[in-house]
Amino acid sequence: MSSKTKIVVLRMKEIIYTAVFLILGILLISLFLFMFRPGKTDAPASSDQADALYTPGVYTSSIRLGNEQVNVQVSVDASHINAIDLVPLSEAVTTMYPLMQPALDDLAEQICSTQSTENLSYASETRYTSQALLKAINDALQKAEK
Repeated sequence: MSSKTKIVVLRMKEIIYTAVFLILGILLISLFLFMFRPGKTDAPASSDQADALYTPGVYTSSIRLGNEQVNVQVSVDASHINAIDLVPLSEAVTTMYPLMQPALDDLAEQICSTQSTENLSYASETRYTSQALLKAINDALQKAEK
């Protein structure tokens, strides 16, 4: 008989380490599978998030007025338009376009109270100024939409 007997000596410490690493590996793989499984959709945590229209923040859109550039700045939270401003409104712009700030103030008041840019009223003498401002406000709100 020419069979050679091999004796394998395992220490208990090595067996325990191997078992622990095997269990940790299985846990890690199952965690990855659970976290990154396909078809997972995040449900909104509350009804407030379901009604959210905007990503909260401050969004801008620019208007070119001659050689000057003015930014219309719209501040929104998750479901409300909070404020609308002109930034930076220099003295040159105020002097050359005196209807700009009053027209924006009127539009901002209407938009913040109705939370919509539809069916707004403006004076006939500020019609073109209001239309240009309204276009910039809508552009900024499109950036804020989810």
